[in-house]
Amino acid sequence: MIFLTGSLVMLWFVILSGLTATSPLSQTYFLRADTHGITNSRPISQWTYFSVCGDGNTDCGPKYPALPAGYAWSGSPSGAPAELVGDYGGGTTSFSCWYMWRFGWVFFLIALFFEVVAFFSSFLAPCSRLGSAISGLIALSALVFLTIAVSLMTATFVKMRNAFLADGRDASLGRYAFGFSWGAWAALLISTVLFCLGRRSTKEDGAPRRTWGRRRASTRSQKSYEGRRVKEEYP
Repeated sequence: MIFLTGSLVMLWFVILSGLTATSPLSQTYFLRADTHGITNSRPISQWTYFSVCGDGNTDCGPKYPALPAGYAWSGSPSGAPAELVGDYGGGTTSFSCWYMWRFGWVFFLIALFFEVVAFFSSFLAPCSRLGSAISGLIALSALVFLTIAVSLMTATFVKMRNAFLADGRDASLGRYAFGFSWGAWAALLISTVLFCLGRRSTKEDGAPRRTWGRRRASTRSQKSYEGRRVKEEYP
């Protein structure tokens, strides 16, 4: 439950980045790049979950769900890396960046939903093996979607960083956003494994599992039968 809570907190840090300038959200962004000279762009652009911001996650643009990566500039811009510009998002974004980030955004939301459900179901885990099994199954579903989400996120912004570097512009990945994203994934993985191990516990409510009880009873019955047989053969 502790690992699951930690995963949720880190995931919320990623999602809320760009909404406020307080720490650590002010340092949480996926990509920071030099965009001076690009049509209608800031000197420095930082891509967050819901918007593109300036230096320090200030001067943020409009908040959009599934924000197109090319919203750091206007449509059909001059000066932007050609690999990142295409016909999507009003002529701002290439095909690959458009779909990779939009699908990544959707999978982040699905993973968040399953993590919240797993958090509430985890209160049943200490009560029984069934509670652990239910929590483990829901956490596993969240892990699958979060794996896809952080993989798409990583592919999108590594591709964008490389495009800026190839264009002779400074660009770097956001340590906090990537750290929180992959940290949330690792914590969720550990939580899922522990829930599954809880299901395999040999005891439930302090009593031995029924299968072991049947084995012991069977062993005692066999010994009792053998004892009576010896007595009958040797009076």
